[in-house]
Amino acid sequence: MVPALPAMTAAVALGLLAANLPGTAVWIAGRARPGLDFAGKHLMRGGIILLGLKVSVMDILGLGWLAMVLITGVVLLGFAGTYFLVRLFRLPRETALLVATGFSICGASAIGAMAAVRRIRHVDTVLPVALVTLCGTLAIGLLPLLMHPLQLSPLAFGAWTGASVHDVGQVVATAQTAGTAALGIAVIVKLTRVLLLAPVVAVAGMHHRASTVTQQHAMPPVIPLFVIGFVAMVALRSTGWLPAGVLDAGAGLQDVLLGAALFGLGSAVRIRTLLHTGTRALLAALAAWLLIALLGLGAALLITA
Repeated sequence: MVPALPAMTAAVALGLLAANLPGTAVWIAGRARPGLDFAGKHLMRGGIILLGLKVSVMDILGLGWLAMVLITGVVLLGFAGTYFLVRLFRLPRETALLVATGFSICGASAIGAMAAVRRIRHVDTVLPVALVTLCGTLAIGLLPLLMHPLQLSPLAFGAWTGASVHDVGQVVATAQTAGTAALGIAVIVKLTRVLLLAPVVAVAGMHHRASTVTQQHAMPPVIPLFVIGFVAMVALRSTGWLPAGVLDAGAGLQDVLLGAALFGLGSAVRIRTLLHTGTRALLAALAAWLLIALLGLGAALLITA
């Protein structure tokens, strides 16, 4: 079975193409730019809020305490390791922070959330989003080829996918190649990582607030409203009160918002600039991708043992 390309990955790719094709590049860089920047910033936050409707605390608790500890360990070690690797390649701290967040938690959504709480410029999110999209797409093609050489059961493969692939759509595209059992556990493991988005960005926001106070600048909020909205949607989903139709509508609207946001971010990527400045970033991202894949594999084997 050939995995399908997730819609969010396609949105970034289409934005990138639109920004670099002669027929559309001038329009993208000119009259369309304010709207695309608005989408990349504000529609991204709306999509993050609705992402909470996909996370049920009851499903996550069903994994058991050991699995939750292991997944949390993968996120924290992956975050710290990725940050260290990116800095080792002498990339800026802001880039390292965004790449670490996207790779360890939930791809471009996490990058958008972290950029908001740390007041990182919109233009500085472009390279991390491109890297997380590229490596997530790489996982879609490569991980299914490794299932049999590594002698993984469908459950172990699904847990590995959920623990190591970046975006939710990329997880689904990868895990479905091994069947419904693999897909089921992959989504639950992945959503456990998504749930950690709120505490990680809240801690980052509080640290940034403390630094801002020290420098006597205007204080950012302790926890941004869109993070509170994300947590509220998780709580609402976990009650079990929402009918399937509402959840489906929320998922559809989230896809529209994130798709528009990622098209906007992709449209800010200039291939010539990326090739000129992105070599070290690409090597750092591949090293980080390998680190998280190894951490996720270890956790998956323990979870399904």
